[in-house]
Amino acid sequence: MDISRNSRAPKRLASLLPGLATALLLYTSASGLLAASQELDAIVAVVNDDVVVQSELDREVDLTIPQLNRQGTAVPPRAQLEKQVLDRLILKRLQQQRAKALGITVDDAALTEAMNNIAKRNGLSLEELKATLEAGGIRFEDFRNDTRSQILTSRLQSQEVVKKIQVSEREIDLFLAKEASRLIEREQVRLQHILIALPDNASTQQIQAAEDKAKRLVAKLRAGADFAEVAVRESDGRNALEGGDLGWFEMGAVPALVSDLAYSMAEGEISDPLRSPSGFHIIKMREIKAATPENVTQTHARHILIRTNEIVSDDDAKQRLGQLKQRIQGGDDFATLARAHSDDTGSALKGGDLGWASPGDTVPEFEETMNGLVVNQISEPFKSPFGWHIVQVLERRSQDTSESILRIKAREALQRRKAEEATEEWLRQLRDEAYVEIRLTREQ
Repeated sequence: MDISRNSRAPKRLASLLPGLATALLLYTSASGLLAASQELDAIVAVVNDDVVVQSELDREVDLTIPQLNRQGTAVPPRAQLEKQVLDRLILKRLQQQRAKALGITVDDAALTEAMNNIAKRNGLSLEELKATLEAGGIRFEDFRNDTRSQILTSRLQSQEVVKKIQVSEREIDLFLAKEASRLIEREQVRLQHILIALPDNASTQQIQAAEDKAKRLVAKLRAGADFAEVAVRESDGRNALEGGDLGWFEMGAVPALVSDLAYSMAEGEISDPLRSPSGFHIIKMREIKAATPENVTQTHARHILIRTNEIVSDDDAKQRLGQLKQRIQGGDDFATLARAHSDDTGSALKGGDLGWASPGDTVPEFEETMNGLVVNQISEPFKSPFGWHIVQVLERRSQDTSESILRIKAREALQRRKAEEATEEWLRQLRDEAYVEIRLTREQ
């Protein structure tokens, strides 16, 4: 139809224009928001039957950057950082899928406890932690979700990997024969030192040449060269003519550059080159003087535990234990009553016997009460995180536990070492068996 021939058309069109203009504006705005939303939530990876979207990747990158800054690590270009973070997100998603298949979850109570512990370790309340995070540009909800994910991953890896790791007594013997000096409590260390000096305002070429020389010397020393001889010939340090010998240091007086190494290096170990404003340093752990082991007082005790719940209140538990204590004092057998009434099933089968406990083996509330008793005395009912107890001290002894503690530390070190290797292999297998498609194409 030719609207020029319709006399009513111009008026009608004029009346519709404001509405059309508004509609067009709204449509344009909505289209822009939709486009932004689509860009924001673009799929950047397909992981089995799930996806990772751009907004999720952005949140994870935003969490990672402050961590790198706190560590003093240079933040890489955005595109490179996104690729690294996406790899981590894919592994996280695969583990979440595996945890779901196994029925592993993290409830709100466990998450709240973890958040409170994080705040406490940093000397903050939970509200102060929230304010600190948000002041640093980190949304509290993102941090909370990340913490839940970390707990879930830890539980999954513990079930799938860590609990399956076995360490034999023979492995502990071999470890201690070679690396016992890493585990002992250190009182003093004797260090040797080689310095490859750098001038003020050293050029890039000078820095690279000094680093290359330091690396060559480290390789030579680790191949068996005598440290003192190399120091006399090559070191620019003040102690070069003494074979680089820096003498003995109390642990609190070790130079800051090597303070961490002083606690972890084994006797005879050679460090990698360490950079400082004065140049590159090579350190040898020449000797370690162990702290004099102290005997500890161990306590042999037994107890009866009553846990509280929706049915058993604190008053109920306390009253029941008071009655049991009266019966024991009246001649009833402690062990028999423990078998019949204690909620600690592990010790109940042994008449409530806890065996020998060293300081720190039990929770503070229990240890404090136990330490306040004389032999054969029975405590009043008291509360710990596990419930309500009465405890009786059976024996005490003074014990040199240095050897057993060393073996415990060796077992833990071997378990950690094996766990790291096994977890890497498990993650690699998890990734290899999954369908993963990378769609990260956004230009930076």
